[in-house]
Amino acid sequence: MKIIKFATIAASAFILLLLLATMAMAGDPNGSATYTEDVAGLKIATNFAWTLVAAFLVFFMQAGFALLGAGALRVKNTVNYFAKSYMDFSIGALAYWAVGFALMFGGSKLYAGLEDGNSIIGWSGWFLTGDAYDVSTMMFWMFQVVFAATAATIVAGACAERLKLQAYLIYSGVVTAIIYSIYGHWIWGGGWLATLPFGVGARDFAGSGVVHAIGGLVSLAAIMLLGPRIGKFNKDGTPNAIPGHDVGYIVLGTFVLFFGWFGFNPGSTLAATDLRISVIAVNTFLAGAAGAVLVCYWTFLKTGKVDIALTCNGALAGLVGVTAPCAYIPTWSAVVIGVVSGFIVMYGIKFNDWVLKVDDPVGAVAVHGYNGIWGLLAVGIFADGTYGGVSGLIAGNTGQMMAQIIDAATVAVWAFGTGYILFALIKHTIGLRVPREEELTGLDIGEHGYSAYPEFVTQEPGEGLMTAGVSQSPDNSAERVRT
Repeated sequence: MKIIKFATIAASAFILLLLLATMAMAGDPNGSATYTEDVAGLKIATNFAWTLVAAFLVFFMQAGFALLGAGALRVKNTVNYFAKSYMDFSIGALAYWAVGFALMFGGSKLYAGLEDGNSIIGWSGWFLTGDAYDVSTMMFWMFQVVFAATAATIVAGACAERLKLQAYLIYSGVVTAIIYSIYGHWIWGGGWLATLPFGVGARDFAGSGVVHAIGGLVSLAAIMLLGPRIGKFNKDGTPNAIPGHDVGYIVLGTFVLFFGWFGFNPGSTLAATDLRISVIAVNTFLAGAAGAVLVCYWTFLKTGKVDIALTCNGALAGLVGVTAPCAYIPTWSAVVIGVVSGFIVMYGIKFNDWVLKVDDPVGAVAVHGYNGIWGLLAVGIFADGTYGGVSGLIAGNTGQMMAQIIDAATVAVWAFGTGYILFALIKHTIGLRVPREEELTGLDIGEHGYSAYPEFVTQEPGEGLMTAGVSQSPDNSAERVRT
């Protein structure tokens, strides 16, 4: 009772502080001090609209992740994957609003309410109160929170079919509030990586490192601790393929993600008046196309068959690889980056299966982790000096490459190290993995009580929408359901 009473008092005091902070604001919550009836005001309004529409496109990528991941998994785990995909951005959004945004951009002085922080961490903008209650800061937050949600959702696919839902939800809050945000401060919030004394400092235009390497390498730490799915590896250590249930979901999800990337990369200008958006869009398109074509024809030449699921991963790999350098490179470089990304995803998946012996059902580590690192290095190689003063090896500048190497090493150590600590703590407290029986039956029934495909189960009257009295049909037992 004392704990409950203390928690109630603490919560009440916290809410009072938020109200006082909001009342003490000096920002521009209604836009009257930001917009003016002239050309300058029109430019501001145009850039607001551009940035918010780009944010909405990036948010729509959540649907792409949900479709692609679900299609790559078995029937019996579909509801569980959809639940994780939906809840990670919901929990992540609240965590980023409360804590992550302040840690990431405090001290950047980019917008109102973000004045306090240093090169290691920010500490202003909590809960978007005070000066941060401002139309420009809100616009910026909206764009940044969907990036944070993207980083969080990457892990869902890597850990699919055996991770407890509650363990995943705890992860979602922590990675969005802390792991993602602190590293993000170092590169996007004016932190120490952005101000390295090499080149113009480390550069990651739209998040090969901040979003994708963070998500992918935290995934690697997670699956090392989680272990493989039952049946993934034979006694001699050789891997088995565990096909998903819907290639259509995979292809459709990839189309959605590809489309959303035009908000991800060109949107990172935060300004429609920055006409470099056309170059960024073309580079994005070419790298994704090059990754897909490389994987398509490489698998065809080796096997005589086209693997469309792997080809989709090739497209995503190209998109991840070009995300950091997209603003700084000529178009031919985008094609090269996409081709290299295609090789990285194919051999990265093989490396995980045969060398590391880790089980990644959707190839998230190779697509996002390994290609995220490649994207950071590509800035140091291919930047041609035509935008932002960033020039790499092709322009005769070795300093930028040094900055990018330091950045790549930092994100690898930070993401894998903090991810390993986080999942180890979860493993030794509430546990990471569902029981063996639940894994065999499927997480849909075990963690949700119903199936995404009712024809595979019989339903008895219950109180819920999908519900409560779901039982295995004698004709569709766990052993006989298409898994």
